[in-house]
Amino acid sequence: MHIPQLIKGRSPFVSFEFFPPKKQEEWPGFLEAARELQQLQPLFASVTYGAGGSTQSNTLEICEQLIRTCGYEIMPHLTGVAANREKIDGFLEAIKSLGITNVLALRGDRPSGFTGTDAELFAAFPHASDLVAHIRKQHPGLAIGVAGFPEAHSEAASMAADLEVMQRKVECGADFVITQLYFDNRVFFDYVERLRKRGVMVPVIPGVLPIRSLASLRFVLQMCNARVPGQLINKLMKAHDQGGTAAVYEIGVAYAREQIRGLLAGGAPGVHLYTLNRADMCLEVMDGLL
Repeated sequence: MHIPQLIKGRSPFVSFEFFPPKKQEEWPGFLEAARELQQLQPLFASVTYGAGGSTQSNTLEICEQLIRTCGYEIMPHLTGVAANREKIDGFLEAIKSLGITNVLALRGDRPSGFTGTDAELFAAFPHASDLVAHIRKQHPGLAIGVAGFPEAHSEAASMAADLEVMQRKVECGADFVITQLYFDNRVFFDYVERLRKRGVMVPVIPGVLPIRSLASLRFVLQMCNARVPGQLINKLMKAHDQGGTAAVYEIGVAYAREQIRGLLAGGAPGVHLYTLNRADMCLEVMDGLL
């Protein structure tokens, strides 16, 4: 079923992001974590794709296994970077053959180590909106999600420019938005308000990353434009100095719970958890919140 329809039928909700494990021996542990998370009855689960489709075959296999073993409504990610129309259409036909009716359309990041030009990387799909337009025209039966950046994409000239990009994605056929992670709920609600003033009325789902450790936080922040409030940084550093990783984990759980509680109280339709393929923290964070 299309995710916007699912949202209408059940709010609030939780959904998950998974990534395909790179090593085959890691797959059983990943699938066990996915099965543990079934108890939260997620509305859907997304599966990342990899720059240039570097994990495309793994994405398809993980999607199939999650459907078969967990019964999840699955939404694979799809990136336009370094892709041509034939490759994109082949992937979309493959997911449709699995009964999947939702896709998250992304421009994608430059692959690490790539020495060519942007013209080569983005020849077919210069922007996410171009990929959205292609999917809408060639695969009209799919519901299309796109990424939102409450603090603006790192390449955006300004917040206003970033909002214009989002508006264009929706005009090209996007049905809903999932945001990049952030740590201040005011940022999310301000972002939604600005979109509504531009006439962008599709559902906007906030993305939330529970902080497991300082190392995981540093890793994630290297890949996105999120700002961490100074008060939270101070709490995390103090916890680490006094109790190590276990103390940081406790702060991370408590902060994510408060963040989610505030989002749902403020009218967010649900939350999309960046799981990092781990079940324990997600279960603690969501305990009793839905």
